[in-house]
Amino acid sequence: MIGRLSALAIRTPRLVLVVIGIAFLLFGALGSQAAARLTNGGFVSNDSESARAADILERDYGMSGMQLVLTVESDGGATSAVSQARGKEIADRLKGDSRVSRAVSPWTEPQLSRTLISRDGKIGLIVATVRGTENVAPGTAKDLADQYVGSLDGVTVHAGGQAMVWAETGKQTQKDLGIAEAIALPLTFLLLVWFLRSLVAAAIPFVTGVVAIAGSSAVLYLLTFAVDLSVFALNIVTAIGLALAIDYSLLIIGRYREEIAAGRDRTEALTLAMKRGGRAVAFSGVTVGIALIGMSFFPLTFLRSLAFAGLAVVALSILLALTLVPALLVVLGDRINKKPLREARPVEQSLLYRVARTVQRRPALCALPVLALLVVLGSPVLGLKLGLPDDRALPAALESRQVGDLLRDRFDDNATGTVHIVVNGRGTDVGAYSTALSNVPDVERVTVDPGATAPDSVHLVVSTKLDPYSEAGQRQLQALRAVDAPSDTLFGGLAQQTADSESGIKEGFPKALIWIAAITFILLLLLTGSVVLPLKALALNVLSLSATFGAMVWIFQDGHLGGLGTFATGYTIATLPVLLFCVAFGLSMDYEVFLLARFAEEWENSEKTRADNDTAVALGIARSGPIVTAAALLMAVVFAGIAASGVTTNRMLGLGLAVAVLMDATLVRMVLVPAFMRVMGTANWWAPARSRPLLEKVALRE
Repeated sequence: MIGRLSALAIRTPRLVLVVIGIAFLLFGALGSQAAARLTNGGFVSNDSESARAADILERDYGMSGMQLVLTVESDGGATSAVSQARGKEIADRLKGDSRVSRAVSPWTEPQLSRTLISRDGKIGLIVATVRGTENVAPGTAKDLADQYVGSLDGVTVHAGGQAMVWAETGKQTQKDLGIAEAIALPLTFLLLVWFLRSLVAAAIPFVTGVVAIAGSSAVLYLLTFAVDLSVFALNIVTAIGLALAIDYSLLIIGRYREEIAAGRDRTEALTLAMKRGGRAVAFSGVTVGIALIGMSFFPLTFLRSLAFAGLAVVALSILLALTLVPALLVVLGDRINKKPLREARPVEQSLLYRVARTVQRRPALCALPVLALLVVLGSPVLGLKLGLPDDRALPAALESRQVGDLLRDRFDDNATGTVHIVVNGRGTDVGAYSTALSNVPDVERVTVDPGATAPDSVHLVVSTKLDPYSEAGQRQLQALRAVDAPSDTLFGGLAQQTADSESGIKEGFPKALIWIAAITFILLLLLTGSVVLPLKALALNVLSLSATFGAMVWIFQDGHLGGLGTFATGYTIATLPVLLFCVAFGLSMDYEVFLLARFAEEWENSEKTRADNDTAVALGIARSGPIVTAAALLMAVVFAGIAASGVTTNRMLGLGLAVAVLMDATLVRMVLVPAFMRVMGTANWWAPARSRPLLEKVALRE
């Protein structure tokens, strides 16, 4: 297949470019509609306890949708005539709106005044439940907010709550994508010119990357008709597509230039480059895909959808590398080398060869400080705490973030922290149970919802002053669950959603880890014929990623370095460690494959002595190291564009991936790998004697 695709591009390059040009326009048209079809949800499994409770609350109590909170403020306070008139008008209009299932306020429900009026008496709250799924409710909330937000007759209204948080998250993420591209694309092009020493040559991976961006957006749009896709896929998947497209283009151009420098004509050089480099690209895509598949083992729609989208974009990046890149190389011809390629220096004179030899002479002296650094960086991961994102993941200037701060700072009750308990059996006596629940610390009150339309449950509403995402909120949830109930119960609300999300992560992680480790081990075993080298690769990857996780916990969870402009909540967004692990693991294995393939090639052509092992490693690093370093730096620039986002989720992921890629390509691949392989010597290539004939038959060769 690789041969046929590349041969078609080489024979009819202009036809291929026309087809891809038309596809690019189509991609742009489809991709421009992707953002509107993405969702903020998927952080909780549909089978979780909170999801089942939500289904009953919607069916029997009309509590469908998401929360919209409006603050009504005036100089005269919430009880002034102007505030009462404005607040009651808005509340009555919301109650009569078919898009709202219920709305409460201190002006229409005076018994709730203590809860819905701030401690200083200045602000009153209108809490509405907006109908619709997580795909619909945020847009509806935004439409409703636009009708009421602003100042009128001395009364100012602001909008917040979960529905508005999600609406503003989607808008901010789409805005951030433009910023990320504005940062990444110019810097990437300048780096490509530097690496390739030619404007024309640099244009090939750059154009491929731009097409990949458009194609990735189109893939996301099409996938929304099959699965719910997170709004965060807009930045994450697009960045992966851009990074891989540039990475693979760089690899093929490097191979092509090697063949030209060896004296072959352009057609033969390109054919050989596509034969060798094309297989390397395909194998790389498989390794990245294996890691992305790991996300499908989690019961969270957010992660599963990103796994599917990521796989589709990896396939697109491979396709572009096998078609667009050779077509451009044929059309541009010798213009990619404005100056004739200089005769290559002996590899033994290269910087990376000398670095590898230096490490091999003093493996312990070089490796131990790096190991100590990685262990120290990774130590904060022991304090990792998981939670769901709330308004504090948004920039402080956004309205929903400001409303969230008001709720936490100026109200006794936390309107977002309500715990819903569905007690099985309509006739069940819940009096004693309600009393016991109300005695749990920081519970304000427990009320019975009279709005049932079915005779098989009782709905208890537990009002609390605690943040549902905090450790205190989780401890309170456990205390509530520990109270003896008169019948079976289901708990709902944001605190239970947080617990369910953490539970889903813990459930899926062992399966994902086993899948990634097992399949990666098998692939590297087939590539090298060694049992030791795959184990080494897995161990170093885990060490490198642990250091990355630790740094992220230290900065974003614990708030050091000012959280790099984010608000430290004391927990890490639950899905980020999984996403970071799967994506970073796949990318780091990409580099591992490049190096191991070179090591194995040099080893197979040697006398297989200890000195030959050292030489194979040094030559492999010297020959593959430049591509690994260039690719890592380019990827880091792309991910740094994501880190410029105003949303904590994107900032943490972008920085984490940039750090992981750079750390892996430098400290791990250039120091720890040669040090380890120097210490192990010929044992690096060990495999059970009985397995060797089989390994020879099924070995993968680049």
